[in-house]
Amino acid sequence: MGITIKLIQEEKKADILLPNEPFQLFGKLLPAYSNGVWTYSKVILPEEEVTSMCFPEENFQYEAMKDQYTFIGAYDKEQCIGLGIFQEAWNKYLYLYDLKVKQTYRGKDVGRQILDKGKELSLLKGYHGIYTIGQDNNLGACLFYLKNGFVIGGLDTCVYRGTSQEGKADVHFYWNYES
Repeated sequence: MGITIKLIQEEKKADILLPNEPFQLFGKLLPAYSNGVWTYSKVILPEEEVTSMCFPEENFQYEAMKDQYTFIGAYDKEQCIGLGIFQEAWNKYLYLYDLKVKQTYRGKDVGRQILDKGKELSLLKGYHGIYTIGQDNNLGACLFYLKNGFVIGGLDTCVYRGTSQEGKADVHFYWNYES
């Protein structure tokens, strides 16, 4: 498989509309903070409780976003099979706004390759690294970030209060050059 990773420019702008596809919810990440150190445990659901979820389509607008965002695409020949969207941020970390890989390419290192390109981008732009957010019940995404050198930097337990997703929390992940 000859996957190439490259910046998405104007001529490929339609590729930022890569559709979201379902992913499995098979457990939960349980972060804990004690004495200035984050740790975590994980809960794996019994097979009969595993569900799937698909995020709604974002309808990204290249022209409206191009000045504050950088789009990185993963390509199999000319077909976009993965997308990373990185946003300029006020702090010293580039924000990973979105990361998605087509189902048939998951588990084949595509996400890591997009992250690696994002890490290069953050260095070129003078950032200390990258930060992103994952829902605690999306254990696959949380473990993916941890496997790729990110550390837990925070937990937001209030963000979903009063919504249809009440009971979930956002885990904040950071990757930096000193880690």
